[in-house]
Amino acid sequence: MLAALGGAAVAWPLAARAQQPERMRRLGMLMNRAADDPRGQVELAAFQQALQQLGWSDGRNIRIDTRWGENNVDRDRGYAAELVALAPDLILASGTLSVAALRHATRTLPIVFAEVSDPVGAGLVDSLSRPGGNITGFMNFEYSLSGKWLELLKEIAPRLTRAAVLRDSANPAAIGQFGAIQAMAPSLGVELRPIDIRDTSEIESTVAAFANSANGGLIVTPSASTWVHYDLIIALAARHKLPAVYFFA
Repeated sequence: MLAALGGAAVAWPLAARAQQPERMRRLGMLMNRAADDPRGQVELAAFQQALQQLGWSDGRNIRIDTRWGENNVDRDRGYAAELVALAPDLILASGTLSVAALRHATRTLPIVFAEVSDPVGAGLVDSLSRPGGNITGFMNFEYSLSGKWLELLKEIAPRLTRAAVLRDSANPAAIGQFGAIQAMAPSLGVELRPIDIRDTSEIESTVAAFANSANGGLIVTPSASTWVHYDLIIALAARHKLPAVYFFA
């Protein structure tokens, strides 16, 4: 995906570049992870490598300004304003909250996004076929897939009657994901319990309380907050012997 974005972010006419001296292009990046997050560093390195393969080198013919929003609404808004003030040629954003902050900050600068679950439902684009405006990109999941996670959990643990859905309630995509799971639950005889994953102590205490009753399992939905806490979530599932379904391996 990031390799593809590398192509999208640098699609300036090759002929024009060959005919005249290159001017320094400017690219803004708003990431939905912490600056020291290992996965974020891997993604950034992959993106920079794709740019280099296409002839774009940071500091030579392109300048990259990167901000790390950590999936925090206030931080995203501040960094979005900073990047827009720099007047880059293009802004690359990861995550729904990052894109929403940039949409609020500008309706003219082109924005390419990745890792957004529902760009239409979140109000970022008009439609998947015709996004309109200044924003386009790559969505993560079609919402009906969320219902399949519950089906899979029931297949893994046939006696399951309760499922805790771990989600980031501040992420607009969490509403659609939970709705798809909720629509599937009655036919499978499963009662749902949403659990917010933005606070470590709350995750620990809520999962422990949920595990006190029998025939329970976990569904872990995608968000930047999930990546922050994934070690804890996996450890809790093992500690309390809860069958669990995740959105990635």
